[in-house]
Amino acid sequence: MQIENFKIFADLVETKSFSKAAKLNGITQSAVSQQARSMERNFKTLMIDRSQKQFNLTREGQRIYDAAKEILHVYEKLLSELQEMKKVISGTIRISTIYSIGLHELPPYIKKFLHDYPSVNVRIEYRRSNLVYEDILHNSVDFGLVAFPQKLRQIETIPFRNDRLVLITHPNHPLAKSTDVDLKTLAGHKFIGFDPDIPTRKAVDQIFRDNKLEITPVMEFDNIETVKRAVEIDHGIAIVPQATVVQEVKQGTLAVVAFKGKEFTRPLAILHRKGRVLTPAMKKFIETLSAEAAAAEAAKPTV
Repeated sequence: MQIENFKIFADLVETKSFSKAAKLNGITQSAVSQQARSMERNFKTLMIDRSQKQFNLTREGQRIYDAAKEILHVYEKLLSELQEMKKVISGTIRISTIYSIGLHELPPYIKKFLHDYPSVNVRIEYRRSNLVYEDILHNSVDFGLVAFPQKLRQIETIPFRNDRLVLITHPNHPLAKSTDVDLKTLAGHKFIGFDPDIPTRKAVDQIFRDNKLEITPVMEFDNIETVKRAVEIDHGIAIVPQATVVQEVKQGTLAVVAFKGKEFTRPLAILHRKGRVLTPAMKKFIETLSAEAAAAEAAKPTV
């Protein structure tokens, strides 16, 4: 038996999918199936209940999975400790992030991290929020980056930074002439929103409810870039994270308007699966994001 056998089996159990386990390990679906049968022959017991359509473990399979996780944890801890003893900061960090963070918040942090630790590779996948959580739970990635983080038993949440939410309009829109606007004035204007299942949309809806506003978006999109494009052609106004429109404001294609007497923010967080061993490179990645975010917060002007 090799460590790879336990890794493939653990991935199979956690994803409940032969194809996903194959993708995680860079092998074919057939190879995953062969590995599982090889382990069953080795332990002389059935691990997977093949009598049902859904993926289920036998009682013996569950015990082997539990032991596999313990073995993998000890092995990963050993590798991490050896790297720390050698003061080695290397390897690959896999990140799953929502578009707005990955495209607009993360780049300067990644640039600094790679400058400080050039032997580390960083791979970034852009995903919808629900899929970021799925990636973490399936061990497809090392870290996830989301807004309005959910509290889940299996996921560790590390605060990253707070984003300011602002109103954006076309530069010639009547509201663009104001330095700030009362939230209630939005009721008379066409509003562009994110899809209803996106956390930032849920937060905006809650802001409207708290202020007794009934606003139904005339358009809904699943990503920040499309929302911005719709506002740029004057199809409506929108509420978005300020960090996502810095470039457009500089270029004069969008106007940003603050809210009178109020500030709304969205918390961002770094996620990783609870109990996983963090390599020296992963620890340095968290340190870089946390330190840079703290410095950015401290440098913000007080409102």
